[in-house]
Amino acid sequence: MIRAVGFDLDDTLAVPERSRTRLLADALDAGGATELTGAVDRAAYLDAHANHRTADSRVPVFAELLDPHDVEADPVDLADAYREAVTTALVPVPGVRDLVADLRETYRVSLLTNGPVRAQSAKLDYLDWWDAFDTVHISGDLPAGKPDERAFAALLDGLGSDPEETAFVGDHPVEDVRGAAAAGLRTVHVLGEGDDPAPEADATVARDRLAAELPGILREL
Repeated sequence: MIRAVGFDLDDTLAVPERSRTRLLADALDAGGATELTGAVDRAAYLDAHANHRTADSRVPVFAELLDPHDVEADPVDLADAYREAVTTALVPVPGVRDLVADLRETYRVSLLTNGPVRAQSAKLDYLDWWDAFDTVHISGDLPAGKPDERAFAALLDGLGSDPEETAFVGDHPVEDVRGAAAAGLRTVHVLGEGDDPAPEADATVARDRLAAELPGILREL
């Protein structure tokens, strides 16, 4: 029986109104590195981001991206521009505010999100979601981010629950689903259009059906 629920944030509970490729290009332009728009793509950003999951900000991410290129841009300016672009583009998935509030009447509910402290905190400020959860865990404040088992150990500690009585809900097949399953949690894979279910998932739900279907899924786990 499930007693506690953990959620991922990005692309699970909130999504950007513009593509992340567009947001990165906007940040490069605003941060004075327009010439890198074609050279620094979303894949390169994700690779650099994965190397700095426990950072306080995205400055080391952009420093790594700038390193091979002869440009005058400042990684601090780029990190600020990207944080602003991503944060202000976020919108909650329909119905999830009420979903989380309703779940808290039955379960302990927590958030576990990968990313620098400043970046993820800005999103929670913008969405006004700090008080929506019983606990909030940001990888920049942890020894490691998802899919590392230490990230899920922090989640379980905050929830005060055992792995087998805890469900984790997220969109990323490796960071969220495989990581949580390896740590012994039950898993619900949130699927965007065209996504394939992760083989480790105990259940799946379309993102646009999350608010309607997750309560029933949790009762069946």
